[in-house]
Amino acid sequence: MDVISNLTENLVTNTIKADHKQEQWKPNVTVAALIERDGKFLMIEEFSHGRLVYNQPAGHLENGESLFDAVVREVREEAAWGFKPEAGVGLYMHPSPSSDITYLRICFAGRCYDHQPEQPLDAGILRVHWMSLEEVRQNVERLRSPMVLTCINDYLAGNRIPLDHLKHQFKD
Repeated sequence: MDVISNLTENLVTNTIKADHKQEQWKPNVTVAALIERDGKFLMIEEFSHGRLVYNQPAGHLENGESLFDAVVREVREEAAWGFKPEAGVGLYMHPSPSSDITYLRICFAGRCYDHQPEQPLDAGILRVHWMSLEEVRQNVERLRSPMVLTCINDYLAGNRIPLDHLKHQFKD
């Protein structure tokens, strides 16, 4: 094979490889609400992957939704409470031990109001609890992920991100 043919073959082969590169990896973005009232934390008890687990009200960010709207929606759907975010607590990456999914959780602290006890809860949600830190720690094996207790510990350590540090820009 002559030099020109060899260069042409390499160029074509590398171009084809570049056109067929692997799809870009992205984490699943979720939001969570950390709500403390009278020394207890709002927790949901839910079925997840065949297990009964505890979690903060949390769920996936939907297309076109702001982080604030997502966390308010999740608290209403999962716990039947209104929610007013007051600060961010942290951003957390957690690879699922049972799949190739990695979660990026944005946790917000805030207050709840306007409880609607007659409202049906999301599918899979068994009940809503107010749990002390000790009760959460006693049930560590039943937490949906390690992020649940990490968020609480960070909140108790005083971690606060001002809400104006989170910007939302949407297409017109």
